[in-house]
Amino acid sequence: MANEATQTVDPGGTRVFAVTSGKGGVGKTTVSINLAVALAAAGRRVTLLDADLGLANIDVLLGLTPTRTLLHVLDGQCSLDEIMLEGPAGVRVIPATSGVQRMADLTNRERAGLLYAFSQLQTPPDIMIVDTAAGIAANSLQFCEASQEVIVVVCNDPASITDAYATIKVLNQRTRRLRFRVLINMVHSNSEALDLFNRLLCVTERFLDVTLDLAGTIPYDQNVAMAVRRRSACVAEYPRSAASQAFKNLASTADKWPKPPSASGQLEFFLERIIQSDVIGRHAQA
Repeated sequence: MANEATQTVDPGGTRVFAVTSGKGGVGKTTVSINLAVALAAAGRRVTLLDADLGLANIDVLLGLTPTRTLLHVLDGQCSLDEIMLEGPAGVRVIPATSGVQRMADLTNRERAGLLYAFSQLQTPPDIMIVDTAAGIAANSLQFCEASQEVIVVVCNDPASITDAYATIKVLNQRTRRLRFRVLINMVHSNSEALDLFNRLLCVTERFLDVTLDLAGTIPYDQNVAMAVRRRSACVAEYPRSAASQAFKNLASTADKWPKPPSASGQLEFFLERIIQSDVIGRHAQA
């Protein structure tokens, strides 16, 4: 069973991967969930943060019923450990809220409150997957800026390519991030995936000073939609499916990505960078 895998502790601290996209409908949250479950099944301690703070839905997609969310943590009613839910393979899910404007527009002080909450975690994970909101809203950009790796999910839709380029451009100009991981989702062949990646690569090489790495390819697979209807992860429900195998390959690849040679492996650093990016963003708008 997936949750019987021997969990290993990463002595380098927590690594943080942001999963984002230029537009909705490309399967970003499904990628976040299945990547998290695949990493957990491989023995990593994984926390999945629903960072679409105003329109959260990871709990719904996994059939979980939170009684408290990040909003309660911000209000001081409970700790972060107390709101976590257990998902497939032992993934610890941090639920946010849906339809609450305050969560979509956190203040600097509220982000500082989240910093404190994360620093008090009893057992920090090896890897935290951050499922951001789609697009270039402030919260999404801040989570991406703070993460060690940014995975940009793209599908075969002209708007997906255009909006992915816009997201990469804004992050590059705002933070000078030079490397992005691109995940091609819901394609019918490797040639289709390579064509999409090369189209995005062509425009970024022409106008931006960034490096794009092809993180992987997830094939179109009806089992993914079936798992969503069952409110579970495809990796857990249909482990032998083509998509599940691709997610496992992605997890294996991501687990080998180089670690930054600084203190950025700590959750405290992750939240500190979110706060700092808010200050930078405010100065830029002044």
